[in-house]
Amino acid sequence: MDKLIKIKNLIKEFPIQKGFFNKKVGAVHAINNISLDIYKGETLGLVGESGCGKTTTGRCVLGLEIPTSGTILFDDIDTNNCDTAQKKELKKRMQIIFQNPYSSLNPRMTIGDTLKEPIAIHKHFSKSEIDTNIKKLLDVTGLPSTVLNKYPHEFSGGQRQRIGIARALVLNPEFIVADEPVSALDVSIQAQIINLLQNLKKELGLTYLFISHDLSVVQYISDRVAVMYLGEIVELAYTEELFNNPKHPYTQALLSAIPTPDPNNSASKRILLAGDIPSPANLPEGCKFHTRCKYVMDICRKEIPPAYNVQDNHQAACYLCRED
Repeated sequence: MDKLIKIKNLIKEFPIQKGFFNKKVGAVHAINNISLDIYKGETLGLVGESGCGKTTTGRCVLGLEIPTSGTILFDDIDTNNCDTAQKKELKKRMQIIFQNPYSSLNPRMTIGDTLKEPIAIHKHFSKSEIDTNIKKLLDVTGLPSTVLNKYPHEFSGGQRQRIGIARALVLNPEFIVADEPVSALDVSIQAQIINLLQNLKKELGLTYLFISHDLSVVQYISDRVAVMYLGEIVELAYTEELFNNPKHPYTQALLSAIPTPDPNNSASKRILLAGDIPSPANLPEGCKFHTRCKYVMDICRKEIPPAYNVQDNHQAACYLCRED
């Protein structure tokens, strides 16, 4: 498959400032030197605990955050070193579905105005095409035409998320960052939205970066899964391979936490992690997971493990995976 996005040695730090002159006294290390490829037409799931850098990664890819260093190539165009015209064109080709459908829509704008706003900014369609394209969007997202004159507060959470999806699709993008798009919804509504995203991917040929902490949802929708811990990718594999053969101790602990119908069976397999997550402003040396890992070795405390090839298309950044 062709690579749509190439992320190379991406680092993102947020400065910690104090005093009247806002002197920099430290930094929050949100993303620590990650490299990742996203192929055309796939859904790449990005999972990990809250605060691990998932959303920041997606925002950097979209250009909503400026990386501290590293490169992001979209269709071989450097997103951080291109001219204004290219950046405007890229923004049409990349969109985002936000996590919270209650705060991502402007309460003062009708749904019709919300959907027309991106078109007005980018002048993507002529006036004669706008109504036709919006009607088509409402059809594919399962919304009636009567929504156009209403306001966000008149809809349920699931309907609002459908509106958010329609807004993301209005410029015919190729790539969408879905930032925990179902975490704020009821379980029954989650299934509807996930199935909608799957259908849209097939009909429109979309590519997704699907960010979530719900492993059951990720397993259902993703072609490949990247596991993130404290700003680093610790394991990457095709979905079936990752769920059947996890190699990194952190991945094993995450998968053991998935609820099963038999509580007695799951209790015996549950892996409980000791200790707290280190602060991203004061990261430990060596492997970032060594402070919570029961398999920790001396080398883990001193050196950052490379991504070892467990087998084809399966990498894990853990010294347990090296071949001595």
